[in-house]
Amino acid sequence: MTRSRPTYSIEFKNDAACLVLDKGYTLPEACKAVGVGDTALRRWVSQLRVERNGITPKSKAMTADQRKIQELEAKIKQIEWENDIIKKATALFISGSIKR
Repeated sequence: MTRSRPTYSIEFKNDAACLVLDKGYTLPEACKAVGVGDTALRRWVSQLRVERNGITPKSKAMTADQRKIQELEAKIKQIEWENDIIKKATALFISGSIKR
């Protein structure tokens, strides 16, 4: 039988990581305070530290600024995809009208 993993909200992860980075908690103290394993908290602290240095993570961002950057990057990717389709369609229409 497999054990299911708990899921935590982005806000919870951010708050837990802030205990270590901002409030001066040690990793074991913060783990006890929020009730999570040290591997998970270590990952969250590392991710928050990277995000604060301005690097957008590949996983879901923890800070509001990085989440906004991820949303905008997704919109750019969608728009570029749509533009590629329009270019290809235009090329097809032009090549079809030249043959006529």
